Amino acid sequence: MTRQLFIGDREYFSGIGRIQYEGSQSTNPLAFKAYDASRVIAGKTMEEHLRFAVCYWHTFTGVGLDPFGVGTRDFPWADSGDDQQMANDKLDAAFEFFTKLDVPYWTFHDVDIAAPSDDLAEFEANLARIVERAAERQRLTGMKCLWGTANLFGHPRYMNGASTNPDFAVVARAAAQVKSAIDATVALGGENYVFWGGREGYASLLNTRTDKELEHMAMFLTKARDYGRSIGFEGTFLVEPKPMEPMKHQYDFDSQTVIGFLERHGLAGDFKLNIEANHATLAGHTFAHDLRMARDSNLLGSIDANRGDAQNGWDTDQFPLDLYDCVHGMMEVLQAGGFASGGLNFDAKLRRESTDLEDMFIAHIGGMDAFARGLIVADSILSDSRFTDLVSERYSSWESGEGAQFESGSLGLEALREIALRDGEPAKRSGKQELMENIVNDHIASALR
Repeated sequence: MTRQLFIGDREYFSGIGRIQYEGSQSTNPLAFKAYDASRVIAGKTMEEHLRFAVCYWHTFTGVGLDPFGVGTRDFPWADSGDDQQMANDKLDAAFEFFTKLDVPYWTFHDVDIAAPSDDLAEFEANLARIVERAAERQRLTGMKCLWGTANLFGHPRYMNGASTNPDFAVVARAAAQVKSAIDATVALGGENYVFWGGREGYASLLNTRTDKELEHMAMFLTKARDYGRSIGFEGTFLVEPKPMEPMKHQYDFDSQTVIGFLERHGLAGDFKLNIEANHATLAGHTFAHDLRMARDSNLLGSIDANRGDAQNGWDTDQFPLDLYDCVHGMMEVLQAGGFASGGLNFDAKLRRESTDLEDMFIAHIGGMDAFARGLIVADSILSDSRFTDLVSERYSSWESGEGAQFESGSLGLEALREIALRDGEPAKRSGKQELMENIVNDHIASALR
């Protein structure tokens, strides 16, 4: 569909039109080189496969501050001095950006879009007001909401956590905030609702009842699920793993930790995982590892697309440009059958030194092109019989005979001992890792020609 490029009397990104696909030979920094939304790969268009979303928080509220310095960016939508007017202006700027970048989805925290207030009733009114305005802009532009969430980590009241806080009053306040955020997500047609436990963990075991906190977190998620279903939310609830930072240890450490938690508390039917690449890095894993663990459990829901810096050691939230990460990530997504309700959300921020408004477009274009290339290469690799045959051959002993009997549970230790005695020392079988790595490299080189 043709989308309206900006709404209202003011154009915030003047001089920038809709970003177009110009192909690999283009030198235009404001054009896609690989992302061709209508190109069909493995039976679906790139837009349908990748389901790109722009996040509200880093993109329109992140002014470039870091632990050692104040912000470096001055946003034209934050200059009125009136909280409600700035919320309105920011929303108009955001939808102008979404439509000019030509992404299908956006994501938000409640505090990103609403005018601030510590008074609960006033904040709820502010949120409802801006959601009504956002719904109208969705109608005008054709934009859709991939997911919403509540910020339960930024305010001082959440310094000891939200659903895991030792103080019941804080848990109740967090529940009220989640209720209104779910209401907002439903009103905007959001396809998912995300929980990121930014401070759901502990700083010291000396003053912490971990048993209570974990049970409270499970109860909180259960009641949020029940409320969402009661008002007609049919989408997926997502939990986003992160091992640390800001807490010393967070209860949603990595994919496997979250999977075990969801299974234990009977939540896996309604909840899946929102995997962030940088969080996997902080947990000592690769991006693909956390995706694989979620895929194996049929709990891969959505992705926060970014990357970290191995030399930095904290959550840098850089835009995803590592082609190997994008290839391996898209291999996992394709083997999972693709996204159902999830997508690729750019939970990524400009570097502090990038201060021009056009840098916002350049960064997102680079990330979208990187994942488009990742999709092309991943499909090519998975269609290559050399690659798939190598994996199948490595596990061929389980496909029939006694290997299949073991998988079915019909062989015990005594029977296995007799088989080992009969067959003697097993022959060495190469894993062919280097060959498979070379195949991946060959496909990347071929795609970039």
